[in-house]
Amino acid sequence: MSQETSAKPQALIRHIGEVPRERSTCGWRDRLLSREDSDVAAWAHAVDIDGARPHYHKVATEIYYVLEGQGSILLDGEEHPIHEGSMVHIPPGIVHGAIGRMRVLVVGIPDLNDTDLYFPDEEDPA
Repeated sequence: MSQETSAKPQALIRHIGEVPRERSTCGWRDRLLSREDSDVAAWAHAVDIDGARPHYHKVATEIYYVLEGQGSILLDGEEHPIHEGSMVHIPPGIVHGAIGRMRVLVVGIPDLNDTDLYFPDEEDPA
């Protein structure tokens, strides 16, 4: 009888103030689950919206949940008001950005990949 040992995935607990914080496309983010983690199905960042630049992803789906504050989310050029308690599901290909002063939990599926970030104002017209 062979004894195979497979590593059981580990649960993760993270706390704001104890995780990397960095400037991102949408503002300042606290990387709760991110690129340095293994065996995670998604990434999750707490983002303080500040000068969000419209962008899109070809692979990733993003889910925004407004923790506090209010403002608007731009989806393919259309502005929608959002506030504490609002949730937004953004599939791949939707150009999005945010306006206002908000703290937002952003969950991306699949895991974060910096090569899946595109800016419509930088594309060459075909």
